[in-house]
Amino acid sequence: MGGTARKDGRGRLGNTLSGLAVAVGFVLFLGGFVWGAMLYQPYTVPTDSMMPTVKPGDRVLAERIDGDEVRRGDVVIFTDAMWSNAPMVKRVVGVGGDTVKCCGQGGRLTVNGVQVDEPYLDTARGMASEIPFEVKVPEGKLFLLGDRRGASVDSRAHLQEAGQGTVSRSAVTARVDAVAWPSPQMLERPGAFGALPGGISAAGPVKPVLGAIVAGALLVLGGAAYGPLAKRSAGRGGSRTGQGAGRRERAGVR
Repeated sequence: MGGTARKDGRGRLGNTLSGLAVAVGFVLFLGGFVWGAMLYQPYTVPTDSMMPTVKPGDRVLAERIDGDEVRRGDVVIFTDAMWSNAPMVKRVVGVGGDTVKCCGQGGRLTVNGVQVDEPYLDTARGMASEIPFEVKVPEGKLFLLGDRRGASVDSRAHLQEAGQGTVSRSAVTARVDAVAWPSPQMLERPGAFGALPGGISAAGPVKPVLGAIVAGALLVLGGAAYGPLAKRSAGRGGSRTGQGAGRRERAGVR
């Protein structure tokens, strides 16, 4: 009787804990999705202008932000009627007050006279731009370039227009934090811009969001699996007990 009571007690505790794990897991899993949906918008990259950072057809996660939060080096999604009626994705290389110039020593971009190392570039001759330019970015504006400078239609294509190809901060709707599909990866903030006033953006919350979703899924699966595993274990224990009793009975007959 005592052994049965202990087993029943352990069984009730196990069922309680497994139910709690499932409940907490659902909260984390669904909460992570809701949290992510509130913070992020999905976007499919339409062109190759940002290769190799993002490729045509890549599905990216872009954090919804206000234009005032944009920093140099950010890969942003924006809409500007002078460029296109559709959302576009480019990298911010200059903000209001900056003097952006190309090219400096070794063909590198300079911002306020500081040469910027751009390891993310996809260029044929290793130059930051084959089109020379020098732009003083107006306050409240951004100067944007594609990472594939030889194929990107960006601020350089609008140098002769008012504002010299700059885009209003208010045109930005989101900042790309990660590629979700087909090759999941995080987009790192380029450290070269960190030495300039204002620094670079902090990492987005995509990792905590994904962590909550994964942890929730594991808790749900683990909690749901407890019941069948416990029954199987109990069945094996009962079978061993029955076999032991049978052996004892046979021994007594002999």
